Amino acid sequence: MDQSSYSFRAGETAVVRRITPERVAVCAAFFANGFFTGSWATQIPMLAARLNIDNTVLGTIILLFGLGAIGTMPLVGGLIGRLGSRRIMITGGVLLALGLPSIASAPGLWAVAVAAAYAGATTGSMDVAMNANAVALEKRLPFAIMSSCHGFWSLGGLAGASVGGVLIATLGTLGHALLVGGVILLLIALVVRRALEDRGSSLTAAKEESTAVPSDTDDRGSTSSRPILIATAVGLFALLCMVPEGAVLDWGAIFVRRDLGVSVALSGFAFASFSLSMAAFRFAGDGLRDRFGAVRVTRFSTLAAAAGLVVAACSVNLAMACLGFALMGVGVSNLVPIAFSAAGNVRGLRPGVGLGIVSTVGYSGILLAPAPIGYLTERIGFPTVFIALSVLLVGGFFSARLLGIADRPQP
Repeated sequence: MDQSSYSFRAGETAVVRRITPERVAVCAAFFANGFFTGSWATQIPMLAARLNIDNTVLGTIILLFGLGAIGTMPLVGGLIGRLGSRRIMITGGVLLALGLPSIASAPGLWAVAVAAAYAGATTGSMDVAMNANAVALEKRLPFAIMSSCHGFWSLGGLAGASVGGVLIATLGTLGHALLVGGVILLLIALVVRRALEDRGSSLTAAKEESTAVPSDTDDRGSTSSRPILIATAVGLFALLCMVPEGAVLDWGAIFVRRDLGVSVALSGFAFASFSLSMAAFRFAGDGLRDRFGAVRVTRFSTLAAAAGLVVAACSVNLAMACLGFALMGVGVSNLVPIAFSAAGNVRGLRPGVGLGIVSTVGYSGILLAPAPIGYLTERIGFPTVFIALSVLLVGGFFSARLLGIADRPQP
């Protein structure tokens, strides 16, 4: 098959046309990465118990995991321009399969710290590569696919988190970790067989675009800083969206327990309502973007997410809080996928480099925001913090035009 574009036979249904082998492969990669993340979340409490460490030390280990991910993202972005995303996505997936077993089998605190940083690095590497592969495939198809790819990441995360506790109770932490590694390897085997080969195409596209846009070069022919600034701006947009998202993921359950008096058994509904609505609307996001365009979808999404946070902040019972978190899940579901599509379409910049920049800036919000948010909630309360975070999302509404490049016409 000519991988510069796709043609479809007469008589094929719309559904069949949208399911290509390369799309199945990249969705498998997203699912594998999400499955690891959800499985890692279920291992964290067991890790604290095994090492007999307090929350401060445990938080440091989690921080090392995040720093490992963010530290590799810009490096991998540069490599993708030379090697293509397929090779790095597969390599990162194979190394990721060893991540959880290395943590579960680490004999002491320092070994766990190194293993956590390693697992984070492999997660971040694979994250950038699979998004770059999705961007490359999206450019070859007459429809958007990025939101549904992230939908499979959400499904993987839900699957890993849902079965993790039962598997740990049945197989133990190491047995669970080995099983997770095996599942990831099986999914990567599908990626190896079917993933789009884009080696060389990213560099060729970047050269063509940079010559087509004179404003991106200076008088000596060198690439100007304008593409870097555009990618950074898209990354800041992603940051505005990821900070409120991280606040709900990290503090939503604590909010309903402390402020609404919800029991521990029911507090999980706050996370579930957010996660399920986010996953569901990611699968609807591609069709919405094809019909209405990235800018309109972004504006609607930012307002919906902001409204959801305000509803949660004003809630007087669990049902109202879950309604607010579900509405926020609808809003944030497609913001990051659209931002990643835009990052891969910055003219004069290799898609891997753009994605590396946006991933690093955006994900730093989820890594760095929880601590100051926790500090603020102790002093001004959750409702005030949630309403303040909704202002960030309103800021995203006014910068939505920046993401119009996600809808760059297909060749």
